[in-house]
Amino acid sequence: MTAIKLARRVTDIKISPSTAAAQRARDLKAEGRDIVDLTVGEPDFDTPAAIKDVAIAAIHAGDTKYTPVNGTPALRGAIRHDYRSRLKIDAADNRIAVGGGGKQILFLAFMATVEAGDEVIIPAPYWVSYPDMVIANGGTPVIVPCAEANRFKLTPAALEAAITPATRWLVLNSPSNPTGVAYTPDELRALGEVLLRHPHVLVLSDEIYDRIWYADFPAASILTVVPELADRAMIVNGVSKSYAMTGWRIGYAVGPAPLIGAINKLQSQMSSCPSSISQAAAAAALTGPQDSVEETVVQYRARCDYAYARLNAIPGLSCIKPDGAFYLYPNCAGLIGKVTPSGKVIENDLDFVIYLLESEGVAGIHGAAYGLSPYFRISTATSMAVITDACDRIARACAALT
Repeated sequence: MTAIKLARRVTDIKISPSTAAAQRARDLKAEGRDIVDLTVGEPDFDTPAAIKDVAIAAIHAGDTKYTPVNGTPALRGAIRHDYRSRLKIDAADNRIAVGGGGKQILFLAFMATVEAGDEVIIPAPYWVSYPDMVIANGGTPVIVPCAEANRFKLTPAALEAAITPATRWLVLNSPSNPTGVAYTPDELRALGEVLLRHPHVLVLSDEIYDRIWYADFPAASILTVVPELADRAMIVNGVSKSYAMTGWRIGYAVGPAPLIGAINKLQSQMSSCPSSISQAAAAAALTGPQDSVEETVVQYRARCDYAYARLNAIPGLSCIKPDGAFYLYPNCAGLIGKVTPSGKVIENDLDFVIYLLESEGVAGIHGAAYGLSPYFRISTATSMAVITDACDRIARACAALT
């Protein structure tokens, strides 16, 4: 039998740690284990009925054909309206890309621009897929650790120091997965001033969580506060998180026309277009009443606040309060070196996460997967009952360490 030789773009990357952790939790549940799964950043709410009704109507109306590569006119109009009304960003049709989720748009942006020798600056902690997306497209991730003392945010000095002639992109994620922290308008302006001094650097701003907002400062995009970056900034968003539409697979971006044209060219050769039904639903989500978003954010905030207080009350753990999204990134440095009841030393955050899973059935993800240790990430996109149970279990597991 002939062996299949895989390309380096596959062998050089790893499976998403969050996907792997979620699958491990599912496998243990299938074996009969009592598992509390806090790995996946997926809303536990259902897609609002009004949005589903639009999709059903689209099916009955025969809206089941190919669409333009960059989305239906209705969806492009909805995206344009959303960016203008919320973020003061204008976007003509040739500056809009629509894809099968925000993740696809991000990957295509790197595919369109990154080659061997190109560097992409990624502040850590980072969403797990950013570095591997860069590697898969031949580039080099330049990881810039961002200290908890700075709320895990990139500083202008750190950005300046990381830029080289080979720098192609800076990646921002606000609010962040895994920390939930967001940049203030002043912080974005300070980063933008650095970028203005380096015109060869593009900026990719992943704002998929920007409606799930708790901070007392306003949500802003770097392109809102530094409009001079319009010719080299791409702002990515989607309907997955805010509208509980993860399975509908619609993401989108606004960016410079040459870059958007390249993304659309790649899309035309890959999947032609996203689902027409999903596009109809996404247009309805962006233009319809936003009550469902506001209602879920109230619940997300209550869950986050509860978990934040509970985890900070556990000796050995500490946690900063998120500005948005539905994650917590607790510091477990106080437990490194402790010994489990079975005699194993907790040497790092991976050991701690494995211990939580084996001892109490709590599934989280270790901080090293996000580029910064010793931390672990949990998702609060689940019910208060589940979060309460998880916090009880984490407290028991920590108390049992000596």
